[in-house]
Amino acid sequence: MKTYDLIVIGGGPAGLSASIYASRAGLKVLVLEQTISGGQMRLTGAIENYPGFPEVTGAELSEALHRQAIGQGAELAASVARSLKHEPDLFTVEASTGTFRAGAAVVASGTFHRNLPCPGAEEFVGKGVSFCALCDAGFVRDEAVAAVGGGNSALEEADFLARYASKVYVVHRRDEFRADRAIQDRARANPKIEFLLSSEIEAIEGSDIVERVLVRDKKTGEVKPYSVGGVFMFVGSLPNADFLPPGVERSPSGGWIVTDDQLQTSLPGLFAAGDVRDTDLRQIVTATADGARAGVNAAKYLTETRWEERRGAR
Repeated sequence: MKTYDLIVIGGGPAGLSASIYASRAGLKVLVLEQTISGGQMRLTGAIENYPGFPEVTGAELSEALHRQAIGQGAELAASVARSLKHEPDLFTVEASTGTFRAGAAVVASGTFHRNLPCPGAEEFVGKGVSFCALCDAGFVRDEAVAAVGGGNSALEEADFLARYASKVYVVHRRDEFRADRAIQDRARANPKIEFLLSSEIEAIEGSDIVERVLVRDKKTGEVKPYSVGGVFMFVGSLPNADFLPPGVERSPSGGWIVTDDQLQTSLPGLFAAGDVRDTDLRQIVTATADGARAGVNAAKYLTETRWEERRGAR
């Protein structure tokens, strides 16, 4: 069983940023990421609101952060955290590739996508129901598709889908969007995009793959079928934190990790950063800032609790 100074759970922008700052503070850092460095950011097409980069792809930014983390000395492992246990002076992470220990930990495990609670939504995941336009747009080339949601992600991804699809129906349950005005304007200017506002998908139907959606107009009650080859869900997310012990405080609504102003959780030595924590803004720039603060504060915690002495005594 290997022992580190700090274990970072999650290799997205928050986790990589935490590993960079903690490594620069002289810590031996392990980053556990279940897929590839960058997390969901790597699957994002054009990023236009990251300071200093008028436009950069998620893959490009992910690769840059990955190289920087490795360059600072962090160790990255493709591994899924199964559980996290806490003793008075030690954290133990049971992961898919082994068991690891450290004096402190940063949870930067991000979120997982919500799905619709309608018939067919779960049944057709991977068979036309998708949560990633960049990943799956090529499968619906020259077909009509539905994009569900009203935030930045929904309209940005609808605009991206329009490069491939013959038609994009944006289905939103409210009569106005939450997305930034610039993003709304770009989507509204796209002739391939049609907006179905105050509407909800009642069912997703097909044989082996998605073939149609039934959309209900919330104002009139009318239900209409739309022939589509795919349904792309952008209806929010939930924290990916089921591996945490019960003692970690979570928000009543959604189960987000609660932190103090140092990004420390209710468990001393355990910090949280990025989208997984209870915060009012979930963006790449806030995730990287969270990671920096969590990495620095974890280093301070280890110094204040005389971790080097405790580690040497083990």
